[in-house]
Amino acid sequence: MIQFLKKLSVLGIVFTVSGFGIAVGQSLTHQVHVAAAETQFAKAEGKGEVLAKGSQENYEYLELFNRVLQFVKANYVDDVKMKTLIEGAIKGMLETLDPHSNFLSAEVFKDMQIDTSGKFGGLGIEIGMKDNILTILAPIEDTPAWRAGLKPNDRIVKINSESTKGMTLVEAVSKMRGKPKTEVNLSIYREGFEKIKDVKIVRDVIKIQAVKNERLEPGFGYVRLTTFNENAASDLKKAIDAMHKKDKLRGLVFDLRMNPGGLLDQAVEVASLFVDEGPIVSTIGRDRNQKDVKYARKGRAYRDFPVAVLVNSSTASAAEIVAGALQDHHRAIILGQPTFGKGSVQTVIPLPPDMGLKLTIARYYTPSGRSIQEKGVSPDILLDEYDPKLLAQAKIKMEPFRERDLKGHMVNTDREIRQNEAEKEFKKEELDSLARELKDKKKGGDKDKSDKGSSKDDDDMQPYRLNPKEDYQVKEAVHALKFYEIFKNNLKPIQTIHKLSSEQEQKESSESDSTPDKSKEKEESDD
Repeated sequence: MIQFLKKLSVLGIVFTVSGFGIAVGQSLTHQVHVAAAETQFAKAEGKGEVLAKGSQENYEYLELFNRVLQFVKANYVDDVKMKTLIEGAIKGMLETLDPHSNFLSAEVFKDMQIDTSGKFGGLGIEIGMKDNILTILAPIEDTPAWRAGLKPNDRIVKINSESTKGMTLVEAVSKMRGKPKTEVNLSIYREGFEKIKDVKIVRDVIKIQAVKNERLEPGFGYVRLTTFNENAASDLKKAIDAMHKKDKLRGLVFDLRMNPGGLLDQAVEVASLFVDEGPIVSTIGRDRNQKDVKYARKGRAYRDFPVAVLVNSSTASAAEIVAGALQDHHRAIILGQPTFGKGSVQTVIPLPPDMGLKLTIARYYTPSGRSIQEKGVSPDILLDEYDPKLLAQAKIKMEPFRERDLKGHMVNTDREIRQNEAEKEFKKEELDSLARELKDKKKGGDKDKSDKGSSKDDDDMQPYRLNPKEDYQVKEAVHALKFYEIFKNNLKPIQTIHKLSSEQEQKESSESDSTPDKSKEKEESDD
């Protein structure tokens, strides 16, 4: 049996076409387990370890395989190399297991071992298989794919005019990555498109900014983690520290949407920023008795503000580990849509002479023992996603009418109210600014009407940049944090009242027990 190294990585739902080569497992660097594969296979062949001892059935199936192999080699209409047949057989065998177990050809395996030196270019997309069609799971912001307007759920039907039907993820990645400044043509179909659209993208070295943050409003911060690379936890901590120092946080929105995961150790480190102790994730392989548990690193967790975590169907693997851990430890409220459901661990080993094997070797479980495989993490609060532009248009705008609008109303003598009344008057600068905005809108509308050549498909290929302050789900997350703060503050006096009431009842009960029963004494006396 092949001996694996103990260090594992969460290899993921996607292959990423990036400047780091082929990052197996959520757009990140990978862990290649340097096992002495040639030696192990030689031992297995010599000792018969490949086959279960005394298993005649295994020998019979191997004999069947050999017969088919020899028959195809001798009788196929065209001459075919034995190497092609064997590699095809191995590839087919692994495809019967699960989507994350793959045979890596010499070219692909070589790419996986290339150091992250930026010698190779990519597009900046995470891809996977959906309904057996090559599908974009998420474009990485500020990359060539994102600038080209590619979006989640876009179907890639052709790569450089070659159909992707029947193409594996490994093959697709190999065709899309290449030297920086070179072009690749993708044929994209999106729901609502009238026809397939060809998109020309220039490869580039992908430099991913994993952490983005900003202040939403006083006391409430927003931080987004796009990928679990080797610096995810340290960069996240720096961002939170900066916000907390500038404006003491009353609540934090932690955005893990469209995060395809990454390194397992970074998932543990990130979770440790919010969970001070206890298990974060456990992995169990074929032997159910061998359980590897990863625990939180003590002394690093933030404790003085509540957290709301946003997830969606593109939240996967390492990102699911973090969301599940925070949910099980009751450290955060989870909002959004159920996550992807990638709850397995892969390892990569070399095969002689220069090929590789990526194999699923374990499942991972949340602290409470839940398996996320297939089911994903279910949010505490389900939230649909809405286009902020359409929401703004649908917003009901009413002119408020209040007591202060009544003629002859009594004036509040409070200084703050009087100041607000004064601010109701328009200033000249505001009127001038409003006039300019109306003028610009009018010009823009005329331009749109005259541009009859534009199509809906062209408009949809514009890159979308997330604006947290306008995002519906982010707003709802802030509301949840505020509700928590209100309930927590209001519950304190109620709990105090209940405590005092309970103490009073206990005191009265105690006094009642210590008071002699005079009627009973009288009866005893009469007797």
